Amino acid sequence: MTSRARIGILFLHALPLDGRMWSAQASLLPGSTYAPTLYRYGDTMRAWATAALSPVKEERIIVVGNSVGGSCALEVASIAPERVAALVLVGTNARHRPNPELHARALHILDEAGVEAAWATFWNPLFADVSTEARSRAHQLALSHPSEDIARGVSVFHTRPNREALLSELEIPVVFVTGADDTAPGVESSARQTGLTRNGRLHVIEDCGHYVPMERPEALNAILREVIAQVEVG
Repeated sequence: MTSRARIGILFLHALPLDGRMWSAQASLLPGSTYAPTLYRYGDTMRAWATAALSPVKEERIIVVGNSVGGSCALEVASIAPERVAALVLVGTNARHRPNPELHARALHILDEAGVEAAWATFWNPLFADVSTEARSRAHQLALSHPSEDIARGVSVFHTRPNREALLSELEIPVVFVTGADDTAPGVESSARQTGLTRNGRLHVIEDCGHYVPMERPEALNAILREVIAQVEVG
């Protein structure tokens, strides 16, 4: 049996936010929780995953990622499968089809107009209309980072490996979570990806967009408690 003391939980954030986006989840595994900020860990998803995993002392971990953080969670599972007890992928698309035009546009906006303009163009629209407070807090988090850091995150996202094939190889629980109002990747894509897994399930959160940990933290926390309980007795 895996004891609580040997289980850690690693939270990996979405663009253009940071580890503080997980504040509502920080008490789920006290003393065994990690929520790094990824931007300065390197220029590739593998570098991010390696650096994020490095300080985690627990033998077995639950890896939770939102958006680009979900892609990083998949990368953690690819480099250390023996340590990952479960994946929780929030608003995540394991499939990657490069879009050089969108990548270049995002970098251009960040370089020419800054984080505020990029926020308005790319990330503000991903919140549900009812998520006013979460939207405001996320906006503040985004503006606390220099445009160079966000640009690095954008490039890591746009050059990430395609990990769709990994979904069918994993025997651990793989939990997909999506807001009902999310469009990136959204309910249909999340359902399709769940169908590729051996041990997957899907949760659709009503009145919620892309940033479930901030928009509907109580719903995500209930899901995470179930995953923790499953891992503890696994």
